[in-house]
Order: sequence, then C-alpha cells, then structure tokens
Amino acid sequence: DVFEQPQHVGHKKIEFHITTDIPAVLQINSEKEENNGKRVHLYVATEEINNTGFGRIFPAPSSNDKMETEEEDDEIPSEFISRRDLEKNRLSREEMEKFSVFKNYEPGDPNCRIYVKNLAKQVQEKDLKFIFGRYVDFQSEVERNMFDIRLMKEGRMKGQAFIGLPNEKAAAKALKEANGYVLFEKPMVVQFARSARPKQDANEGKRKK
Repeated sequence: DVFEQPQHVGHKKIEFHITTDIPAVLQINSEKEENNGKRVHLYVATEEINNTGFGRIFPAPSSNDKMETEEEDDEIPSEFISRRDLEKNRLSREEMEKFSVFKNYEPGDPNCRIYVKNLAKQVQEKDLKFIFGRYVDFQSEVERNMFDIRLMKEGRMKGQAFIGLPNEKAAAKALKEANGYVLFEKPMVVQFARSARPKQDANEGKRKK
C-alpha cells in the first residue's frame, strides 16, 4: 500500500506525500522489528524511501567506485604495495634515460631470480618484501618457501639485492612493474639475476660461435 500511494498522486504533490508517509513506513517497520528482528527492516525502509525518486543520482556512482577499488584491492593483500602505487612512483622510459644507472640497461635472461641494484642506504628487507611480496601467493607453502630476499648491506655489494620468486612468470612481472620504482628517492634497477650454471653457459657460448 505504501508503494501505491505516491504513484497515484500528481508530480507536484510527491514532496508532501513522502513526508507524511515516512512515519507510516516507520510504524510498519517498527511492528516488523518486533516480530522479525531489528535493523534489517530499517534498511528496507530507507530503500523504499529512496526508490520514490530521491537520492538516486549521487549514491550510484560512489558505490560503483567503491566496488571497483575493492575489487582491485582484493587481488593483492593490503600488506603489499598496490599496482597503482608502483606505477605512480615509477620513472617513465624518458626519465630513466636521464639516469646513468639505466645506461646500457639489459633485463638479462629470464629466470625465477631477480637482481636489484641502486638501492638507498635506508632500504631494509621489509621494504623489498612490501614491493616484491605482491608477486607471491603466501597461501601456497611452496611459493612461500621459494620467496627469498638477500639484501647486501656491506662491502662492494652494498645497495644490491637478490630476490627469489616462485617462477619465471612472477619474476618477469616483477621486473616489468618494479624497474625504475623510486624507493627512498632512488630508482631501483631491476634485472634477471645471472643463473649460476657456468657449464651450460659455456656450452651455449660454443654453440653460438
């Protein structure tokens, strides 16, 4: 009955009928609350009132935006960096050319380990885990065990790190998205680590010749 009343009344009178109908709607809901439980029907009341034509324009886009951001956030746990933040703080190709560390840059041969250099003094393992942990499925024990960070803090290797990822695909994605990311005001140089297989490398060199 509540739905039918505003439909029969002319457009000019809708304003007045909504204000008079609200108490009636709330009364009906208060009776329902006693019988069927609280809060659920209050929600229904607000939806009934909104459906008469008021408040439709603004809530719709904002709720859609929330849904989109929630879906993106659901892909990667919040404890790791988001793709948006990676892109936001990553140098463009043109900007990379201005830095000497990217001169003659070569990604290297794809494998599951990546090599990171040009790291700032402040960088710690937790910072690298925050960035590269997004490429690991921590629910999988295998992937969790394969994820390995070795940050060099002393000697000639200072400011460099080796990161083991679950597979070549994850490593390739990490290289593509994190290369040039500015961490503590220094852009990271990300490459595939050289595989420690000298015999195979030597044989491949002979074949190429």
